Amino acid sequence: MHLSQVRRWILQSPPVEWAILQLRELLIGALRQGPIPQHVAFVMDGNRRFAKSHGIETVEGHNLGFEALARVLEVCYKSGVKVVTIYAFSIENFKRSKYEVDGLMDMAKVKLGQILQHGDLLDRYGVAIRVLGQRELLKPDLRADIDRAAEMTSRNGDAILNVCFPYTSHDEITTAIKNTVTDYTKPLPVHQRPFSESHIKQTIRSRHLSVAASRIRDRSGSPSSRAASDVEGSTSSSITLHPDSPPEDPTLLNKEDEDSDDALRNTFPDPESITAEVLNNHMYTAGMPPLDLLVRTSGVERLSDFMLWQSHENTEIVFLKCLWPEFDLWQFLPVLVEWQWRRKKIAEQGPISQSSRRPGAATAKPRLR
Repeated sequence: MHLSQVRRWILQSPPVEWAILQLRELLIGALRQGPIPQHVAFVMDGNRRFAKSHGIETVEGHNLGFEALARVLEVCYKSGVKVVTIYAFSIENFKRSKYEVDGLMDMAKVKLGQILQHGDLLDRYGVAIRVLGQRELLKPDLRADIDRAAEMTSRNGDAILNVCFPYTSHDEITTAIKNTVTDYTKPLPVHQRPFSESHIKQTIRSRHLSVAASRIRDRSGSPSSRAASDVEGSTSSSITLHPDSPPEDPTLLNKEDEDSDDALRNTFPDPESITAEVLNNHMYTAGMPPLDLLVRTSGVERLSDFMLWQSHENTEIVFLKCLWPEFDLWQFLPVLVEWQWRRKKIAEQGPISQSSRRPGAATAKPRLR
């Protein structure tokens, strides 16, 4: 019997499986005693290479990759991670051949169905599924499946699984800027307009000029009207014009009044108030914790246009040489332990400033394992 078959037989025996499960629970419990990253992202790379190196079909490699995802999700949520973000499909993948794109879309439907089949895992940890990206690029039937997945988990609120599909960071940032510009070109509602001294002066002046225009029209009428206006002027000295001031054209007065009203009606937000936090609130990940840890498997050392805005000064970026189907607790545990050690070092140096915690504040620190 081949040595690998013997090893597999031993590991799959009930006593050994029970011992490994107990050790696994013990290690996860030990992790919970220290700081836990609240937001972890994964670039799941290496499914095809794993299938090729093991002489199996590419589809089977993706299936094994999904099993690895299920294992890692359970470790994350059981450890106390609140948000997990996975890079499922890039917008750049649409540049591939139609045959390959259609195959990836069909596979996405299958994987989405598999995620829903693990509803017990999602419900156990209160996980809500959110699909981030340009939904308009997807077929209607796939969008319907996405809506169904979001609806099935909408009542879960303890944790989040972000599936970026189809997605790139450049597209996310561009969309956020467009939405911000749209918001800042809408007039403020009346109840949101701030007090303005100039607006108050304009309002008082326009009312005074309106009364003056009315008096001028009355003076041009009958003697009785002029007499009435004289009596009104003697009792309302606070709104009469200076006797030496020349009469103003009533049409100009009305024009100024209308311009003043238009200025009051068209009160827009101040563009100077646009900050990184405003843009952050328009990102797909608005309201979620900052990105603490980003892991990419297969030894490729690039971000591939993923989570660029969310990466900040204290984001740990780790590149692992193992392929994604091989990724499990035993590869993830050293990453989490080292993250805890580094976070303790940062805590010893002083509290993390708000600027460093703000997404997009600085370049993150990549590491290769």
